[in-house]
Amino acid sequence: MMNRNAMSGIGKPGEDDQRRILKARTVALAEELVEDGAEGDQLEIVEFLLADERYAIESAYIGEVYPLKDLTPLPCTPSFVLGVINVRGKLLSIIDLRIFFEIANKGLSDLNRVIVLQNGTMEFGILADAIIDARWIPRATLLPSLPTLTEIRAEYLMGVTHERLIVLDGSKILSDRNLVVHDEV
Repeated sequence: MMNRNAMSGIGKPGEDDQRRILKARTVALAEELVEDGAEGDQLEIVEFLLADERYAIESAYIGEVYPLKDLTPLPCTPSFVLGVINVRGKLLSIIDLRIFFEIANKGLSDLNRVIVLQNGTMEFGILADAIIDARWIPRATLLPSLPTLTEIRAEYLMGVTHERLIVLDGSKILSDRNLVVHDEV
């Protein structure tokens, strides 16, 4: 009579077989990525809506996406600064790019999200009407500006895809001194 442990191994690949299979799958997937050109010329983006237009920012500049809740307005700030929110004990300024870019403003809803932009020196949130997707796009598919983009939006543009997705340059947004609010006494 066989014991239970011996019976459970019947018909199942051993641990070495499983490792060999997983390693072969990993190598095959890596080869597919290299063939598709995903190494170096792909851009990982987060796609979002602003006033019924599709925008994206490279995910390298995004710390997280957070629901908009408990917004506290700040007096004496530019109109594009909506206020601050508390994100795990840290106050985060929220910028409304719809106002900053001078595009239609639909107001706030429960569906609004905050995309936390960050680099080594700056961190703030930008308001999004909705998050659509996180995906990879080929960098080579980015085209120059569309004639319908206002001048201020064109300043922060990385490019536009053939599907009219406006890809913003996160580095330019984070380094723009016009978005920094400071009180001079």
